Amino acid sequence: MATLAPDIALTPSAAARVAAIAEKQQKPAILRLSVEGGGCSGFQYRFGLADAPEPGDQVAETDGVKLVVDEISLDLVRGASVDFVESLGGAAFKVDNPIAASGCGCGTSFSV
Repeated sequence: MATLAPDIALTPSAAARVAAIAEKQQKPAILRLSVEGGGCSGFQYRFGLADAPEPGDQVAETDGVKLVVDEISLDLVRGASVDFVESLGGAAFKVDNPIAASGCGCGTSFSV
């Protein structure tokens, strides 16, 4: 059973972007954040649309959009927020992770 997670957050900007992408792809407005080994700093973030929360997922909701994180990944992103930022370099989801000891220039990889 998925549980509501105060340990993670989705900003209104990220929620709006997820809603727009989900509408175009005719999918539910659910963003899955997972952490995998790899990347230039040891761990990397992965994003994708989900059809539904899975058993054990932690769920945060903003403006009707859900952010889901599995229990294992949650240990590496506890207290984090997911934002959507646009800059000259492009537009991307960005994780503000207080647990990360360091990151890399690409912004998708971190170490603890």
